[in-house]
Amino acid sequence: MKKSALPDPFEEARVNKGYGEMDDQNDPVTMVLGLKDLRKCAHNWKTFQSGATPGRIVIPSEVNIRDTRQIPFEVDPPEHKDFRALVEPWFKRPLEADYKATLTQQINDIVDEVLAKDSVEVVEEFSLRLQSRALTLLLNIPYEESETWISWGTHVFRSEGEALDGDKANILYDYIDERITQAIESPGADLYSMLLAATVNGKKLTREEVKGVMILTFAGGRDTVINAVTNSIAYFAEHPESLDRLQNEPDITGRAVEELIRYFSPLTQMGRVVTEDTQVCEHAVKEDTRISLCWASANRDAKVFENPNDIVLDRKINPHVAFGFSHHNCLGATHARQIMNILLTTLAKKIKSIDIVDYKENIEELGEFKRKVGYDNLTVKFKGR
Repeated sequence: MKKSALPDPFEEARVNKGYGEMDDQNDPVTMVLGLKDLRKCAHNWKTFQSGATPGRIVIPSEVNIRDTRQIPFEVDPPEHKDFRALVEPWFKRPLEADYKATLTQQINDIVDEVLAKDSVEVVEEFSLRLQSRALTLLLNIPYEESETWISWGTHVFRSEGEALDGDKANILYDYIDERITQAIESPGADLYSMLLAATVNGKKLTREEVKGVMILTFAGGRDTVINAVTNSIAYFAEHPESLDRLQNEPDITGRAVEELIRYFSPLTQMGRVVTEDTQVCEHAVKEDTRISLCWASANRDAKVFENPNDIVLDRKINPHVAFGFSHHNCLGATHARQIMNILLTTLAKKIKSIDIVDYKENIEELGEFKRKVGYDNLTVKFKGR
């Protein structure tokens, strides 16, 4: 098996029964594994709730490390629609020409930086830096602020060997509180200031609501972008012909981005809280237990995807759910897609080959399943064209 491969640990359970089971801090989870069943549950927000105790729909659960509700992520309709309508235009800014031009320059610069080095640890020295620098654009704040975020390391809520780390999470919460105070005292053109000046249904957002949007913005797009970028580098190291193809056929770049995101599924799953006794996949689930929408499993469903365990760069039919599904589809998807589109274009133009020197896989323990989600570290040598 290639070093860049991400096996599908869910296939047997998905085919035989449609669900899996795992425990998470004594709060068990029934995992919905097939694409059709997952979509059905995602649509049914009345039975499978996002607006539960803050942190509970995340797996691993964050109820012990935060009590701020992430918005609009942990809000159900009809309120969800109002919050989403407020923030969505801001998160579509990556489509603007100036935004794209600046992001292109950032990604060109970091590729040039790593080309000048003998070897590079991709997670810390490439993916984290790329993600943090790009986030300054999304928040519309000075580029230099990215150095603070880089100093936090790759995980906002976790430290080495810990599922959750409340002390580390408090670094983020305290930082956001400070920046909200600064924006109150000296408003600007940044996301904090936009939220503080905004109204939903005629009411100004509370400080706690602003904080909820900002926590989501920081936490939701960190590990996921880092995983997507790092896994892509590993893939191209073992498939240099794919870089050549992207250089020769730039029109397939958009489809290649969707296919890499489908295959890597940077976020394995997301939970919902059950509001009444019901069934999923003919399996009984009780009120106030949790299910998860297992994006990573659904994205390998052979009933939907031909050759699901292969990366087909120009895959034409690709209804993946790596960015979620239904009203809670990922708010940062436009930003993430733009990063990946520009990254693939830049790598195809500048990189001839990538050699893997050393690596350690990041394996998630999910009850009966073990899933490779990416790498704890990946050292490579880049060779330019």
